[in-house]
Amino acid sequence: MTNQYVTRFHSSEAKESPRRLPAWLDCHRKPVSMILRLYATLIFCWDVLIILVQFFLTLLQSLFHQIRAPKAKCLTGEVAAVVGSGRGVGYDLALQLAALGVKVACIDVNATDNELLVKKIQSSGGVASAFECDVTSKVEVGRTVAAIEGSLGPISMLFHSCNVPSARSLVTEAPPIETTLNVGVVSHFLLLEAILPKMKKMAHGHIVFLTSVAGVSGLKHQMPLAVSQFAVQGLYESTLEELRIEKRQHTIHTTLVHIYPFIITDHCLNDIRLRISSAFGRIRSDEAAQRIIAGVRRNELEISIPKYLLFVSHLLRLLPRRASLLLRELIDTGVDL
Repeated sequence: MTNQYVTRFHSSEAKESPRRLPAWLDCHRKPVSMILRLYATLIFCWDVLIILVQFFLTLLQSLFHQIRAPKAKCLTGEVAAVVGSGRGVGYDLALQLAALGVKVACIDVNATDNELLVKKIQSSGGVASAFECDVTSKVEVGRTVAAIEGSLGPISMLFHSCNVPSARSLVTEAPPIETTLNVGVVSHFLLLEAILPKMKKMAHGHIVFLTSVAGVSGLKHQMPLAVSQFAVQGLYESTLEELRIEKRQHTIHTTLVHIYPFIITDHCLNDIRLRISSAFGRIRSDEAAQRIIAGVRRNELEISIPKYLLFVSHLLRLLPRRASLLLRELIDTGVDL
């Protein structure tokens, strides 16, 4: 009886154990695994091939555009918010955008200069409105954006130029660190938070980030300004990546503009110091604004004023650190203090 009980017990365990695959199916498991692995490898190689083809086509397109510039898009009817329109490059951007048929929202904390700018645009037949706003305040930014939409329509272009230094501003006493970072960095986030979601709903827009040479190599005695300018470049890259992931990079365009205040001059020629003056030209702020708008109309991702210095800055990043420092010593741009 005991042996029968043990035999029945073991037989019940055997029944409860998982069934093994049939021999004819188990022998085909390895070939099936190899086929699946081969299929995954082929798919990966195909994706790499497609990326390489697109990469070389993009290079060819870029080279072609160096010879023949792409057709400029029409800006008539666009609504552009120009932050920092009271002076400098922002002032000239507002004037020239209005001349192209853009409805310009002039935003500045200096109400007097801003009103004079709007009157000048309106006297020339353009459409513009002045908005006094502290762009470091979320409440004021929201109120101003709502006022622009009610007056001119949804914002389709954003130019932020209120923290781009002029050559003269670099020789004056630097503002407090918190003020510099709020104006140069925090204000970008507040404006994007208020404007970008609406651009996404419209599936149309263009955001222009303006920064200076301080965001490439830093400036003497201007560390907070340099940090804020570096941050603007990081914000541009993050915005571009967000739009790429959301598949919106073809409907909402972004442009990063590097402005060299030592080259752009406006009534401050005596402050400019160039070691090799013949190697650098000087251009007026209205010429700089014209070049920026030309690049924006062609949806260029990155612009520098002057144009050739963009190549120089990229070259410096490829060189060893000490070599790039030696080149900066050679160029030695700055201001006389």
